[in-house]
Amino acid sequence: MTLYASMTSSKVEWVERCCPLCGPGAAARVFAESNIDLSRLDQFAFASRKLPEYMHPRLCECTHCHLLYGNPVLSQESISAGYNEAAFDSGMEAEQASRTYQKLIERILPLLPDRDAALDIGTGDGVFLERLMESGFSRVRGVEPSSAPIAAAKPHIRGLIQNGLFDPGAFEPASLSLITCFQTMEHVWDPLGVCRGAHRLLKKGGALVVVVHNRQAMSARVLGRKSPIFDIEHLQLFSIPSSRRLFELAGFSGVQAKPIWNRYPLHYWIKLFPFPPGAKRAAISLVKKVPFLKVPIPVPAGNLVVWGFRDE
Repeated sequence: MTLYASMTSSKVEWVERCCPLCGPGAAARVFAESNIDLSRLDQFAFASRKLPEYMHPRLCECTHCHLLYGNPVLSQESISAGYNEAAFDSGMEAEQASRTYQKLIERILPLLPDRDAALDIGTGDGVFLERLMESGFSRVRGVEPSSAPIAAAKPHIRGLIQNGLFDPGAFEPASLSLITCFQTMEHVWDPLGVCRGAHRLLKKGGALVVVVHNRQAMSARVLGRKSPIFDIEHLQLFSIPSSRRLFELAGFSGVQAKPIWNRYPLHYWIKLFPFPPGAKRAAISLVKKVPFLKVPIPVPAGNLVVWGFRDE
C-alpha cells in the first residue's frame, strides 16, 4: 500500500509534539486548527515547489520563542515515506533558486577557513552542488530524502547525493567548511538536532547557512492561512527572532538573520497565489507560452536567511 492510499485508512499515525526549540513544559497557544483532508493528497503532496493545497496540521505558537509548530503531526515514519515517494517536476525552479542562494553565500565565503568541503542538506536534484563547485569548493556532498529528484540529477552530480534523512553520524566531525540547508528546516522533525549536528561537523570558523519561510513577513500577514507557507509538509514555521534562537541554542556565534528576495518567472508566482484552481492552471499555461514572461522576477516573497559560525 502506498503512502497516499494508507493516509486514507486507519493506519495513519498522528504524534503529539512540544515546541522543538523550548522543549517539554513550554507554554503554547493554539494558532489554528487542522484543515487537512488526507483524501486530497497525491504524489506531489511532499514534493518541492508544488501547487499548494493550503492544508496544515493544528498549529501552536510557543509563548516563549514564538515558533509556530504543528501538534499533532504525521509520524516520522509517515513523513519519511511521503518524501521517499514524492514526485519531482521543478528542475527549472530549482536552477533559478540555486542562483539566488549562490549570491547569498558570497558574502560569507571570505570568512570561511577554506573551501575544501561543503554539504547541502535537502539538496533536491543537486543543482546547488554545482553552484558550490563554481564557488571554489573542491569536495561537495548532498543529502536528499526523495528518490525522484535524485533520479533527475545530472549524471556527474547524482553520485554526490546521499538518499535519506540528514544523519550527522555519516560524516566526519569538524570536516566541513560550509553546510547549507535551503527551504528544508521547516520539514525536519527536530530542527535543533539538525543544527547541533551541523555544528559538530563544521571546522572552527565554518558556517551553517539556512533559508526558511518567515511567518511574520508581510506576504504571510496579508494572505493569512491562504499563504503557501501553511502546508502539510511544514512541521514548524520560523521568524527572524526564532531562527536566531535556533542557531544560538545550537551553539553558533556571529548569528545574523534577515529577509531575502527570490527570483522566479511569473508562472511560479501565480502557482503560489491562492487563485481558484481552474483559473490558476489556465493562467500558468498561458504565461508559460509568452517568452518574455519567462524572465525571473525578483519578489520579497517572505523568506529569510540566517547564518552562524562555529567558533570553538
